[in-house]
Amino acid sequence: MKVIICGAGQVGWQIARQLAGEKNDVTVVDSNADLVRRVTEALEVQGVVGFSSYPDVLARAGARDADMIIAATYSDEVNMVTCQVAHSVFNVRRTIARLRSQNYQDPLYSDLFRRDHLPIDVIISPEREVAEAALQRLAAPATFDSENFMGGKAQLLGIALDDDCPVLNTPLRQLNELFSTLRAIVVGVRRDQRLFVPDAADELLAGDQIYVFSHAEDINRSLEIFGKKTKKQERIVIVGGGNVGLGVARALEARSDRVRAKIIEIDRARAEQSADQLQRTVVLHGDGMDMDMLMEASIDKADAVLAVTDDDKTNLLVAVRAKQAGCQMAIALVNDPTLAPLMGPLEIDAYINPRATTVSSILRHIRQGRVRAIYSIGDSEAEVIEAQVLTTSPIAGRLIRDIEFPEGVLVGAVMSREKVIKPTGDLRIEAGDIIALFAMAADIPEVERLLQVTIDFSK
Repeated sequence: MKVIICGAGQVGWQIARQLAGEKNDVTVVDSNADLVRRVTEALEVQGVVGFSSYPDVLARAGARDADMIIAATYSDEVNMVTCQVAHSVFNVRRTIARLRSQNYQDPLYSDLFRRDHLPIDVIISPEREVAEAALQRLAAPATFDSENFMGGKAQLLGIALDDDCPVLNTPLRQLNELFSTLRAIVVGVRRDQRLFVPDAADELLAGDQIYVFSHAEDINRSLEIFGKKTKKQERIVIVGGGNVGLGVARALEARSDRVRAKIIEIDRARAEQSADQLQRTVVLHGDGMDMDMLMEASIDKADAVLAVTDDDKTNLLVAVRAKQAGCQMAIALVNDPTLAPLMGPLEIDAYINPRATTVSSILRHIRQGRVRAIYSIGDSEAEVIEAQVLTTSPIAGRLIRDIEFPEGVLVGAVMSREKVIKPTGDLRIEAGDIIALFAMAADIPEVERLLQVTIDFSK
């Protein structure tokens, strides 16, 4: 498959790495020659320097025979024009654009992106993706990561194990015996900064960060088994009144009358704008790093603080100060993945990486057809892939124990006839079943072979 990626920033680079690693023909376009040089030296991709909205630049990138174009530059307008040119001049079959401005996504203007207007097949909104990720973190306060699968019937939970976890030093095989009715399985473990897929003889240790795939009805029980208490988040302080903070506040207002949210925004105009668009949320104008301002927002009585300004260091400091003041839970927006190891020492409960959420969303749309959902783990170290099993798949009709999955792959759950089933060795995978797999990055191509998944662009 031939793909053109416009924009060699963090998102473009990550998508290029992913697709090039899967042996696709990838060309990266950017007006910054240094960024193009960096990506071509690090990855097996071609590079073109120039503005992706220019027809001659797309022609040099090979748009005439491209299967897909992904416009992920920093400019919404460039991304939109790039998709228009790709469709109108080169008849590229599928176009994806990253659009940050919420104005373009107002339902009033939904006709704008029709094929006979601005032909964009898929619109990715980073702010909306991040806001949704933040809401999921708030919904599962005892976790550092969470994502829904199988239509909300199953969930991936990221759980940090403390010294008082009751199942430490217990082989995973024995956990299955002790809690035989629990519809949950440990699919990944991060220990000493290394992520791996455990086997049945592995034991869990204090300080481990584990990924658990759980039936939705067993989430609370799963958390309790791993030493976590569940509590509803009803008093929330949001630091940062931009698109992400505003999106979270709107969603909280729509979901529950019991949630009391407050926003702290340092920019007066933005604070006033947020206040005009919200009904029950209190908006305070001030600096979220100022302890007096945090106390005015009653941070000491808050169930959670959500630091979502556009500055990583501000978000980290706000989270630390909020916890010191007595806030029960701190979630920080962090763009730089190298800062992730600081979360533990700083006692920050969870973080959201906008790049990872955007990359996951784009990958989900790229692998259309049989793949129903994809979630990127960490710095694209692994993925959870939800897909439908085809009749032509090598795993159809076979017991799980007989399937030669790579060492870096584990089945998290199977859904058959709308019923989510915990995977065991004697479970037979049938054509039409939905399967969720935790797969290390190096093993993803083999997963796609086993699932007979190909990138399908059919409308």
